[in-house]
Amino acid sequence: MITKRSRKKPVQAGARDRGQVSTAIRVEREKTFDMLRPVVDIVGKIVSNNVEIVLHDLTCPGKSIIKIVNGYVSGRVVGDSILSGPENDKGFVELQRNLTADEGASHSVISDYQTFTRDGRELQSATVIFQDSQRTPFASLCINADMSVVVQAHALLQSMFSRQAGPEPERAVAPGIDLLMEEIITDAMNKFGKKVSAMGKQEKIHAVNTMLQRGLFTVKGGVGRAARALGVTRFTIYNYLEALRHSEPNDGAAKKAVTRRVGGK
Repeated sequence: MITKRSRKKPVQAGARDRGQVSTAIRVEREKTFDMLRPVVDIVGKIVSNNVEIVLHDLTCPGKSIIKIVNGYVSGRVVGDSILSGPENDKGFVELQRNLTADEGASHSVISDYQTFTRDGRELQSATVIFQDSQRTPFASLCINADMSVVVQAHALLQSMFSRQAGPEPERAVAPGIDLLMEEIITDAMNKFGKKVSAMGKQEKIHAVNTMLQRGLFTVKGGVGRAARALGVTRFTIYNYLEALRHSEPNDGAAKKAVTRRVGGK
């Protein structure tokens, strides 16, 4: 018999906020944001121009970025979606674990991991996820350093000593969250080069793992979209997520379904 604990469904970011958060919790969260905003500013003044600092409000995944410095590193601005960030972000996996865990540390630190921009540049990243007193993740502070500038050492040293902000290049309009969700699902399924009807269970689990790592399930409607795309029920997606939750980080049996690396990661 399956216990209620083992079938605990992942809570999507912001799901607990819809009329269920007390005034005290809202005040607690806003105080935390008020403390973190100047942290973003001061860190931005002492690091070089290739380092991006981002503050996310996880309760509003569709427009999660509330503060950002050196946003040209990833091409993002205030008001952009959490899904518009770098690929291969381990912060999404840790966030999902925080949302489904019954207990644990009040804050999670994920340090020194690689992510990739949409144009393929490698970033060195670190993330802190903050929880409120009800143990609900509501904020994250992310740092992304563009490692491609190593080949531009002279310019980098000049920017460090001058402390001057780098030039703001023209920025393309970021795709909407619906388009980003569809892109994540399509990329995850295209890795196998076959129709969904021909995909086996392990291939579908691996596809769900890819969607998880890119943050699909932090957004309302992510589970339903994944289920429709894979031709399974929402309950099956929850089962896949539960299996991935208890596997090793970024590992598990699902990985055996794919033997080649694709998508520029």
